[in-house]
This record gives sequence, C-alpha cells and structure tokens, in this order.
Amino acid sequence: MEFKNIIYEVKDGIGYLTVNRPKVLNALNLETLGEMECVVYDIKRKGGVRALIITGAGDRSFVAGADIGEFLRLDVVGAREFADLGHRILLSLEELIIPVIAAVNGFALGGGTELALACDVIIASEKAKFGLPEVKLGVMPGFGGTQRLPRVVGMNLARELIFTGEMIDAKRAHEIGLANHVVPAEKLMEKAREMAVTIMARGPFAVAQAKRSVNHGSDLSKYDAIELEKQCFTTLFGSEDEKEGTRAFLEKRPAQFKGR
Repeated sequence: MEFKNIIYEVKDGIGYLTVNRPKVLNALNLETLGEMECVVYDIKRKGGVRALIITGAGDRSFVAGADIGEFLRLDVVGAREFADLGHRILLSLEELIIPVIAAVNGFALGGGTELALACDVIIASEKAKFGLPEVKLGVMPGFGGTQRLPRVVGMNLARELIFTGEMIDAKRAHEIGLANHVVPAEKLMEKAREMAVTIMARGPFAVAQAKRSVNHGSDLSKYDAIELEKQCFTTLFGSEDEKEGTRAFLEKRPAQFKGR
C-alpha cells in the first residue's frame, strides 16, 4: 500500500505508521488524515498486525498539529467536516483491539497531542514537546483534546494547558502522567518496539478485553464500569487463550497464545 503523506509498513507483526510531511513538521491535512484512516481500516479488515507504532518523519516533529493553511479555507460547515474526520480517525485508533503506541520524536502540538492521547501508550523522546496551542489562533482543540486530556492529567491541569496554550517538555509530560516513558532520541523507536513486543507476548484476546474495559469503563458510572469489567473478565473464560495461559503457568512454560 503506497501513500503520499504517510509511510506504513509491517515487520514481525508490528505496524509502523509514520506521518511523512517533514517540510511542514508533519502537520495533518485532509489528505493525510484520509490516508491514516485507510491504514486503520486495513488493520481491522486484514488482521495480522499485533501492535501499531505511530511516529513522525525526521527528528523535529511527531505531528505539529493541523495544517494551518487549510484553516483559512474553512467555514463553519467545512470546520465541522474537518472535526468529524479527525474524531472518526482517532476514535477508530482508540477502538483497535491491538495496542497502539505513540513514539513522540519532537513537536506534538494541537492535533499531535490529540493523536498521542488516542494511543494506549506514549513513549517520548527527550526532545519531545507537547501542547494544545489552538487558543493562540483564536480556535480550540477539535480532535478530542478537551475530553481526553482531562481524563489523563486531571481537570485543573488540563484547563491550564488548554486555556494558556503553552507547551510542556517531555520531562513535565512524564511528571503529569501524559507520557509513560521518556528516553534519549536515539533510543525512542527501540523503546517503542520493546513495549510492543512485551504486550504482544501477553494473551491478545485478554489485552483486547482489558483495553475495552479501560476505555469504555472510563465513561461509565463506577457500578456500570464494574459490570463491564465483569463481562470482559468472564468472556475470557470461554477462550482457548485462557486455558493455554493457565496450563502454561501450571506447567512452568511460556504460553503459546492464539488470540482466540
């Protein structure tokens, strides 16, 4: 599959999606978003990918937000269509049953931070910068930043970051729980792969159900979320993986999971 604005390849069961517009710091335009949507659809349709790593081309930027040049051409109707597309793609990423890892190699601003927030794990280079600077342009986050960020860092801190539009560095992002790990730039992809391989060694059906419970449970009341967890937990006891995992533990050997 060939694209103009992204690079997508699969190696050893891991998908690598690289936003490839380094001249504009990997900013997201409509065409790039459409290509990303094709990749997500392909992963869902074909299977065979056990983890997905998302990063940006070059060493300066992960994704430096939306392509501001396109903003000048948007009216109210166009802005709604742009927001709908962005939300649809990030929700589809979030709902993948495989782990999705953001390898943030530089600027993750606006839509870049929002893209990272839609991933399950964020690995940041020491050079990474995060921020939602939309208010400096007279607009606001439109790809889920006002909803996902408070769920990760808390309401008060999210308000500060969104209302001021200020950037934070990788160290601060790690301190507030936005980034899971911070590593030297040259170790970024190695750490992302390491995380992917670690999760891939676990029961894929179990990881998928745990992801469903975490993601969907956060929007429910405590009691409804507990019921969802019980449903996900009990579903696993009808799977081959649960039997294999239990036997492997008792027999003191590595489990051979099949994802069913």
